Amino acid sequence: MDTTLTIPSVTGIDIALRVAGPGGRSYAFIVDWHIRFLAAVAWILAGMLAYFGELRPAMEGDAAAAGYTFGVLLPAAAIYFLYHPVLEVLMRGRTPGKRIAGVRLIKRDGGIPGTGALLVRNVFRLVDSLPMLYLIGLVSTVVTKHALRIGDIAAGTLLVYDAPRARDVTHEISLRAIERLGLRNAELVRELLTRWSELDPPKRSALAERLLAHLDAGEIATTDEARRAQLEHLLADADVGAPPGRDR
Repeated sequence: MDTTLTIPSVTGIDIALRVAGPGGRSYAFIVDWHIRFLAAVAWILAGMLAYFGELRPAMEGDAAAAGYTFGVLLPAAAIYFLYHPVLEVLMRGRTPGKRIAGVRLIKRDGGIPGTGALLVRNVFRLVDSLPMLYLIGLVSTVVTKHALRIGDIAAGTLLVYDAPRARDVTHEISLRAIERLGLRNAELVRELLTRWSELDPPKRSALAERLLAHLDAGEIATTDEARRAQLEHLLADADVGAPPGRDR
């Protein structure tokens, strides 16, 4: 199993992402399982109290049995079984468990997976869970190059660590930056920062101003070093305004 995914860059500086192995995957899944299980149970208990005034299941002859089934049992099943596909789509490749574990889903090229890919991945969850306890999925993560389960192979996705990383002279691009700016725009920011000391101050300041304006990064600083700090901020994990026309 290769623990690093290297994404070739148009700027010539490759992006290296740490792949989450069976351990990271299992941790995220266990957290998510407890969340969805407890949420479903809480819904059922609340429904029992609402329909019957006590904690008991519907009995034969209960006038509210039909309403209990449609108002309590079916929503609880939806909470449990649709937890992953719904939240991965809404959170763009993450779930509460993945966030706690510091991992997220990406495409093989480093981009953010779309709704179609995430839904395909979750349909194949049925295969990965066979014959029990996600045995097929676990074996697949052990034997494949980038710890892929069957759903990841079908959807073209993989799980990587999303922890903040210290930026060195190569100005590593965070996953949040790729999501916000698009991979190509993030590479342009890093290229300018990497060549910063090689460029004439007036030229690099003008380039920084145009790039910041293109990325809709807010009010543009007036000094050379302040503009550099704005560019570095774009590659970090902090939230900024979403730029228009980002390359996805």
